[in-house]
Amino acid sequence: MPRFKFSLTTLDEIREAGIVQSASFAEALTAIGEHATVHEGDTLEIGVPGFPPAKYLYLGTEMGERSWRPAGLLAA
Repeated sequence: MPRFKFSLTTLDEIREAGIVQSASFAEALTAIGEHATVHEGDTLEIGVPGFPPAKYLYLGTEMGERSWRPAGLLAA
């Protein structure tokens, strides 16, 4: 089962960091959202060893579900 390393940042300050072990990336995001305190505008970096982390911006809760948007630019 993959181990995802993550950090949750508010205004360039890491508030929480750790490792989540789950069967999929989607399950890892759900687990972090359920166990971490997230605020609108927070940035989540999450990845697996050997690859650069993905960055997501927390937009808030819509219809009971947490909404994340990819942050940063993709290489052309």
